[in-house]
Amino acid sequence: MAIRTRMQIDGKTDRLGPVVALIGYARVSTGDQKLALQHDALNVAGCERIFDDHASGAKTDRPGLAEALAYLRTGDTLVVWKLDRLGRSMSHLIEKVGELAARGIGFRSLTENIDTTTSGGMLVFNIFGSLAQFERDLIRERTHAGLKAARDRGNKGGRRPVVTPDKLRKARAHIAAGLTVREAAARLKIGKTALYKALEQKTP
Repeated sequence: MAIRTRMQIDGKTDRLGPVVALIGYARVSTGDQKLALQHDALNVAGCERIFDDHASGAKTDRPGLAEALAYLRTGDTLVVWKLDRLGRSMSHLIEKVGELAARGIGFRSLTENIDTTTSGGMLVFNIFGSLAQFERDLIRERTHAGLKAARDRGNKGGRRPVVTPDKLRKARAHIAAGLTVREAAARLKIGKTALYKALEQKTP
């Protein structure tokens, strides 16, 4: 293993030259959850530095992850406790691991025992990628089939109109009884602007 070299720049640790290091990333969704369990596992795995986030996996803004990705160098391995600590979804996880691989950086998940620096680990991850693509293709195929079936039945698909013919009829009745357009829209729980447009475009 290469010697790890460090230097201080503006009080921050930077890295010089080629190194091989395990860099940990830990994440919890809320401030009430603790990082200790993940830290313990990452330390036992031999991570020399761990970056943290207190954020939902659905959030795109994760400063700890951004720091970890910036810190990693070719030959390093990013280590997480579980797969869902890194990716918001399987497709997002595969995208991130692909970006790491393009930089010559490995990925390791302790719980699932996946390590892309080994041939077996890379094979498993490629299978995950194939399954994710299969799922996307299947969803797309079902969506197209559903739209075609709707067209065959005479429906165009897409959003249902906000102001249905029944609501438009009731709105006209309310307005004829003395309500304003705003009041009629509020009573029918539809938007005032949408009702104005419907009244202009459709005849009684």
